[in-house]
Amino acid sequence: MSQDDASNEAQDHNNEKLPQADDASESEVEADAPPDEGEPTDEIPAPAKQDDGIKRRWYAIHAYSGQEGNVKKNLMANAEQAGLSDLFGEILVPMEEVAEIKSGEKKISKRKFFPGYVLVQLPPHPEQNADLWHLIKETPGVSGFIGSRNAPVPLEDSEVQAILEETEAEHDRPKPKVRFEEGERVKIIDGPFANFLGNIDEINVDRGTLKVMVEIFERLTSVEVEFWQVEKI
Repeated sequence: MSQDDASNEAQDHNNEKLPQADDASESEVEADAPPDEGEPTDEIPAPAKQDDGIKRRWYAIHAYSGQEGNVKKNLMANAEQAGLSDLFGEILVPMEEVAEIKSGEKKISKRKFFPGYVLVQLPPHPEQNADLWHLIKETPGVSGFIGSRNAPVPLEDSEVQAILEETEAEHDRPKPKVRFEEGERVKIIDGPFANFLGNIDEINVDRGTLKVMVEIFERLTSVEVEFWQVEKI
């Protein structure tokens, strides 16, 4: 099959989109695939961007849920052993920070931004390099690529850049793990209004704040608190 035929076949399957992370997907694990142990994504650093003249594109590899970190680690180890590490660019398991309350204290935890996917930089048409294709397909935890079965479709650079910018922004503004609704009854657990009860009057997702109507001196007063300073009743 020529490169043009492979590209045309791949485009027919380019409607698949990366799913946004949600609370359900965070805890979802394949029954026959043990979860990552202690987020091994940080145990081996991903290769830095290489200025070696090799053109690379971003691809999304399907991984069994809970196996993303192991897939990243095994890809790098297997590539090194097979002498193919020079073909790989960066290998990413994008993470986001999530703020939640545990035992009355604000805790920051991490979760995968796109559960079930590993982003990797590879030369265009990796299916045409038999050794590289076999290495990736045979890596434990890998179930395929975004695209057709035999011709993976590269991601747009702008799409990956947006993902990286979004996950970087989360370091400064952790995403709340709890979802709130207007009119919901909550208890303030931190700050000058701790232990007051009230109803949510306004939600500002961008700022991570709520306006809660509480009764002070027998009058309803609106107070602004951060998401982590309240808990649902």
